Amino acid sequence: MTINLKSVITSGLVAGIIISISAITMVPVVGNEMDTVLANHSLPPLSNLDIGYFCCVSFIYGIFLMFLYATLKPQFKSRVKTAIITSIIVWILANVIGNVANVVYGFMPVKLTVIGIVWGLMEFLLGTLIASRLYERTKNTKQ
Repeated sequence: MTINLKSVITSGLVAGIIISISAITMVPVVGNEMDTVLANHSLPPLSNLDIGYFCCVSFIYGIFLMFLYATLKPQFKSRVKTAIITSIIVWILANVIGNVANVVYGFMPVKLTVIGIVWGLMEFLLGTLIASRLYERTKNTKQ
């Protein structure tokens, strides 16, 4: 099994862009709820630097999603099936566990957390499905 790292990074960056755009579009959906939660814990609202950090994390997730996709694809054969399985694995590790912990610790309200968890699954699925198509088109090019 050979993984084309250039294709993993390129398609991973595409997945990262999709995840970042999705995360930014979630802000109007939750309104000022996040600012309220932060204020309740004596924390300032998210700054542009904070948003930049989360965009960088989205790119890391995107690249990891595509690396895992490339690793699992020979096992599952189907692009869509592999993309879905990959998305669910990374979603659980990167989104569900930490967000549930924030609820358990009393930091985040359940409603806002559920919105974030469901939104996270959708953005990971969308990003991985689109990026996996790009990966499949470019994986056989020279590294």
